[in-house]
Amino acid sequence: MSDYYVHRLQVALPLATADKIADEAIAAGREAGLLPLTVAVLDAGGHTVVLKREDGSGILRADIATGKAWGALGMGIASRTIRDRLRERIAFQSALAAASDGRFIPVPGGVLIRNAAGEVIGAVGISGDASDKDEYAAVTAVQRAGLTPHPEQPADNWRDAGL
Repeated sequence: MSDYYVHRLQVALPLATADKIADEAIAAGREAGLLPLTVAVLDAGGHTVVLKREDGSGILRADIATGKAWGALGMGIASRTIRDRLRERIAFQSALAAASDGRFIPVPGGVLIRNAAGEVIGAVGISGDASDKDEYAAVTAVQRAGLTPHPEQPADNWRDAGL
């Protein structure tokens, strides 16, 4: 009978935590007056834990949000850092997009989620407004959930970002 029951897997990013991050991101967006956001929270293996799309957010936003988070996980750095490092390396950007079957979105809004030990347990990606504003909502959400984002602060001029 011991093989009858399914054994639970250990989870580093529980559904309740991922859901809180998504809710806090949407709340931060509303507080800042951002356009409707779509939030994807992925575990460290790149699997979607939570995906929320605010009413009025465009239909491509889920794929973009997921791609920002997925790219951050794939490279081990925030998507803003990826953009900055690859700005002059267009061929490498294209190679990463091809290697990831198009899931790689190298613009701000993909933020790593780290636990108290500094280990990456997932990532959040947001799409809906200007990329720096998306990143602001992601960083704020991870902090409000009691975890540490990478980057730890949004871009200094995030409020001035335009579409």
